[in-house]
Amino acid sequence: MPRLELLRRDHAPALLEFERENGAYFAASIPARGDAYFAHFDARHQELLAEQASGLHFFHLLVDSEGAVLGRVNVIDVADGSAELGYRIAERAAGRGLATAAVREVCALGVTTYGLSTLRAVTTVDNAGSRAVLARTGFLPAGDIELNGRPGLRFVRDLRGTDGAAPEDVHMVRGSVRRRG
Repeated sequence: MPRLELLRRDHAPALLEFERENGAYFAASIPARGDAYFAHFDARHQELLAEQASGLHFFHLLVDSEGAVLGRVNVIDVADGSAELGYRIAERAAGRGLATAAVREVCALGVTTYGLSTLRAVTTVDNAGSRAVLARTGFLPAGDIELNGRPGLRFVRDLRGTDGAAPEDVHMVRGSVRRRG
């Protein structure tokens, strides 16, 4: 059963493998990471951990029972009860509902752990899979945007009024996630 884990130092090798294996797949719908990302991966991983420790961002990995990364779900630019959501799922794991379940779980964490009231997200108009995940998880269209020269959409989800519990249809096991306090 896949589980969502907050990014840790020891995730680095599996995360690097995930990004390398799925680079071409991701580049079809989002900007490619570029060579610098891979050349400086270890330093960037340390920067992400420091940003997470400061409470500015929260990076989650969706991992399988062997520790292989199936996806990422990030909550970035946390400020004033709001943040931006981003996610990507491995090609081999796509179409199984993992993105939907992981986004729902992160929405619940937004309320219970990160003190959020609103999440924002963006996607390109031609990324039907991402738009479907956002619709299934309660995000509403909030306007047009241009993303790297392509037409896109902004989405927003009001987290107020949710009890913070993971929805019943989420069948993931949460890894350890620290509570804000």
